Amino acid sequence: MLTEQPSFIQVNDLRAYNGGFFRVLISPEQTGGSFSIIDITLPKGAEPPRHLHTREDETFYILDGTIRFEIGDQVIIGEVGQAVFAPRNIEHLFTLQTEQARMLTLITPGDFANYFVEFSQPIEQAPTTLEAPKGPPPADALALLVSRLTERYGARFA
Repeated sequence: MLTEQPSFIQVNDLRAYNGGFFRVLISPEQTGGSFSIIDITLPKGAEPPRHLHTREDETFYILDGTIRFEIGDQVIIGEVGQAVFAPRNIEHLFTLQTEQARMLTLITPGDFANYFVEFSQPIEQAPTTLEAPKGPPPADALALLVSRLTERYGARFA
């Protein structure tokens, strides 16, 4: 059910995530869980491994950079101004073809946006340089991340 209250986001609602940063433009709480929109910028090398979502569809709109998507058995090269749809229950991954990329991600329904908030930290301003994390996260952090992804958010790695 959609909320009947209009909402807006402050420009300073930035969060650091996996060497990049994002802001939730529309949260699931603002839409009664129907959808969420995230504006995310990532450096090359910070992409997630092949995974699938059991509850959400994702639509990516490329704002900057070039991204190679593998969705099921399809390969799509997404460039500025293009949108790519990844339906739920289909394995997918994306790989940056440029040093960094920025995209809007529409998540339907929207609860998965809370994963990004849960595994990020607030920041005052966007960093001027981005760098992917070196190596995997510590074992305890990785165990928590995988547990949350599967149990709370219904996603899993392929």
